[in-house]
Amino acid sequence: MLADANNLSSKRILVTGGAGFLGSAVVRELCHAGAKVTVLDNFSSGKKEYLNNITRTNGLSVIEGDICDVGNVEKSMREMELVIHLAALPFIPDSYYHPRDFFKTNVDGTLNLLLAASKEDTIERFVYISSSEVYGSARHVPMDENHPTLPHSSYAASKLAADRVTFTISKELSLPVVIVRPFNTFGPNITQPYIVPEIIAQASTGNGELWLGNTEACRDLTYVDDTARGIILSAICPGVDGEVINLGSGSSISVKELATKIASLMDKKVTIRNDTTRLRPFDVGKLVCDNSKAKKILGWNPRISLDEGLRRTIDWARGNSIHFQSPFRNWYRINKITTVVHSTLSRG
Repeated sequence: MLADANNLSSKRILVTGGAGFLGSAVVRELCHAGAKVTVLDNFSSGKKEYLNNITRTNGLSVIEGDICDVGNVEKSMREMELVIHLAALPFIPDSYYHPRDFFKTNVDGTLNLLLAASKEDTIERFVYISSSEVYGSARHVPMDENHPTLPHSSYAASKLAADRVTFTISKELSLPVVIVRPFNTFGPNITQPYIVPEIIAQASTGNGELWLGNTEACRDLTYVDDTARGIILSAICPGVDGEVINLGSGSSISVKELATKIASLMDKKVTIRNDTTRLRPFDVGKLVCDNSKAKKILGWNPRISLDEGLRRTIDWARGNSIHFQSPFRNWYRINKITTVVHSTLSRG
């Protein structure tokens, strides 16, 4: 639980994308702290069942709608005190095929929310969830908030555009904002075939082979509950308006090492194979977070180790039927990547 939970009691908070992977973790923590949370989600990848276990008496309401709909956004924003903006098209390979959609949702949708928030005199802070992908591959490690921004995908470019729109609108319209740049987050309530669920899926099939793309790529992985806590702290901690804040573990692991670790935790013997069809056209080679600013101004530290987080994710996957949904014909479907299903995992 948050040490600052008293600051959230009865607070009116809008969470966009609150039915998603990270969003549902944020909503759960807010509701447990007594906040009155409104989720705005179009359920293109978020799932209603991820909110079902959050007690309705905790003040949770859900609006099914799109951040690209100005009228819907303005209605959802009324009388809110805090805004945590997570809604986005998130899966990088999709952006290769649908860049216009990514910019419409991630940039125009963000602008809709910012303009609506600027009209409400009740807004105390607007938290925009950016991404470590805006940095591109590490020019120096660890990567602090002043690292050059050199996005390597249309997704990353759209997130950086929204990141900078948030910053400029905050100056032009005197809107109090915080920009949070999480590094790679993993855990339960999976909505996209990111690297951790993809490895779990393949390791569960029992054929002993893992077909992966760039196995030398290194990522900074943080368990979802830790990232969610950092996001909430960025919404309620005093004196952080106007800040850009990284959230990450401060260490990195290669995809090859990660695959070996997951297989070991699942008690599987695997052979790692390179699949060139999975290689990204302009991949990020290395991400390592400098989280010293988050530690200093938020009092935030990641609490869940990589091994413990992976164990929790594997256990969750074994007990849940996992399916991915998206507004697009996803890259993982185009390349026929195995997805996780409950019957496969339960045999593991």
